[in-house]
Amino acid sequence: MPGSRTGRPPVQRAPKRPAVFRSPRDNPVARLLTRTRRAWDRPLTAYYLVLGGSLLITVLGLVMVYSASQITALQMSLPGSFFFRKQFLAASIGTLLLLVASRMPVKLHRALAYPILAGAVFLMVLVQVPGIGMAVNGNQNWIALGGSFQIQPSEFGKLALVLWGADLIARKQEKRLLTQWKHMLVPLVPVAFLLLGLIMLGGDMGTAIILTAILFGLLWLAGAPTRMFVGVLAFAATIGVVLIKTSPNRMARLACIGAADPGPNDQCWQAVHGIYALASGGLFGSGLGASVEKWGQLPEAHTDFIFAVTGEELGLAGTLSVLALFAALGYAGIRVAGRTEDPFVRYAAGGVTTWITAQAMINIGAVLGLLPIAGVPLPLFSYGGSALLPTMFAIGLLIAFARDEPAARAALAMRQPRFGRKRAGGPPGPRRWNTMRRRASAARSSGER
Repeated sequence: MPGSRTGRPPVQRAPKRPAVFRSPRDNPVARLLTRTRRAWDRPLTAYYLVLGGSLLITVLGLVMVYSASQITALQMSLPGSFFFRKQFLAASIGTLLLLVASRMPVKLHRALAYPILAGAVFLMVLVQVPGIGMAVNGNQNWIALGGSFQIQPSEFGKLALVLWGADLIARKQEKRLLTQWKHMLVPLVPVAFLLLGLIMLGGDMGTAIILTAILFGLLWLAGAPTRMFVGVLAFAATIGVVLIKTSPNRMARLACIGAADPGPNDQCWQAVHGIYALASGGLFGSGLGASVEKWGQLPEAHTDFIFAVTGEELGLAGTLSVLALFAALGYAGIRVAGRTEDPFVRYAAGGVTTWITAQAMINIGAVLGLLPIAGVPLPLFSYGGSALLPTMFAIGLLIAFARDEPAARAALAMRQPRFGRKRAGGPPGPRRWNTMRRRASAARSSGER
């Protein structure tokens, strides 16, 4: 061995180990993202999101209605569970409507479009008849059904516009008439303005805004040209500005955006106390039933401002959970509308998604002080049977459409019962415990030999 310059033997260095390259599959974060992406792309994802999200929102809404309405009921000399029992009854009826709508074929949904529209218009006309219609909080949009039960026909007008508008645009698309602007607008826009006029006769601008959002959603899905879309939007905005300018109440609500104090004559009392409720909730809230603002400080605590009570009692965690559920519901509706090949399903699913997400954004934005108070309930969450029933029927529509996707139908058809029933393409299989017993007896007999 040759020596070094110092006369010492050279130092033997250990050979370098080859670098180990880890594939993305070995990364736990990458594996988690891959599994999440695969689960997100499954055929039944939209079905589970609509069903699970709507169910969780409704159940949590029932809990919060019971918590937020107890003080109001006691102040009215009613039992503490009065409003909860009415909401639970409406939720039970709405569940039946949801199940019926989820099992109805698409042809039957289209056949019901015109009867529902005619019924909604008839009821909205009856609201303006003296002796039949009644005013609640200054809005003439209610019909008394006897006792403590009332109905608001304008809520059913949303469902009517979605079904009828989707059927109308789908038929015109099948006949290739949507390339002409007159077929794009007529009779969709005049009928929508008829519904808006009947609603505005009662002074309910919040519901009119939701109906306008549904109209623009349908026009957008139908592929309306930008000039036509902007023209209709400008016309509707002009009417809205005129209606706001001519109403001192609406101007006062507009002035309460971002208010930090009640102002003169306490005109921003509700908006400010909604912020107080959210601010006092903290991260996890003061506890279910422990709200302070619902003790007469916050008006409409169980209806329009139930999101504020949720923030006070369940904290930021509770409000973010509600937002996540509505985001999942909106994504599922967009996915159903984007993956179908049936034009009616596309327009109806898009209309329902626009309706629910727009109403949720307007309600939550008003509670957060980002938008004027429009007086619209939080879908599936706030107290109110008139709003809950058509909304749950609309959720049933989304469930039916999600089940009707080709990939979802194939995934549901592949599901087979595990125990004691016939399997497709073969004789009935034995029960599992019988098979295990035969294997055990065979092993015992072979051992005895």
